[in-house]
Amino acid sequence: MHRFFADPEKEAGGLCFLSPEDARHAGTVLRLAVGDTVELLLPDGRFLAEIRQMAGNQVAAEKLQPLPDPEPRLNVSLFQGLPKADKMDWIVQKASELGVSRIVPLSLARSVVRLNPRDAGRKQERWQKIAREACKQSGRYRIPEVTLPLSPKEALPLIREMALTVIPWEETETGGPLSVRKAFPDPASLGIIIGPEGGIEPAEVDFFRQSGALPITLGRRILRTETAGLAALSAFMTLYGEMEE
Repeated sequence: MHRFFADPEKEAGGLCFLSPEDARHAGTVLRLAVGDTVELLLPDGRFLAEIRQMAGNQVAAEKLQPLPDPEPRLNVSLFQGLPKADKMDWIVQKASELGVSRIVPLSLARSVVRLNPRDAGRKQERWQKIAREACKQSGRYRIPEVTLPLSPKEALPLIREMALTVIPWEETETGGPLSVRKAFPDPASLGIIIGPEGGIEPAEVDFFRQSGALPITLGRRILRTETAGLAALSAFMTLYGEMEE
């Protein structure tokens, strides 16, 4: 079944209107027609719906019934050290599919990529679009926020918002995701801080630790930056029951 985001600002007479981008796709590319059944993604949930109106770039559908809620209960923010090339595209896409709530690119000491403000804005716009498309594919209706790249100091207020923050770090010898789950059985929110290529510097770990972040291990294998965050996110989603029905 085709899935679309509805425009939350345009709802009238019991009808929901697709976003302009999705309306063009529905009419021009997919050639859907009045009476076709679709899935709508709205700020308050996911719904089975039927197309009632199609006129130019306007497509309206009527909600028929709510569908199972795909959004995780655990609110997770991924603080990702900026990687090279297009690795951030991959991380944003996969983290969004896995259920992350927010992605904060971090400019850390070992980050090779240094973005000027103009490039950072373009990158953020691109990453936000990737997150939106990943949510549509996976059936999520809450699109993760992707912030502008931040320094550790700039990211600190966001980190302090988290009930619990962990730093997977190769120099940590004991205490992994399972230990965290046992010590913190029901956190309201979770932050995961990941270093870039070359890892996170000890001074940065100490900086975050002073604000309450907990260094943890992801096992005896050294993971690439584009693997570590997704591995940690998957592990915590599993341990906190988000991979169950």
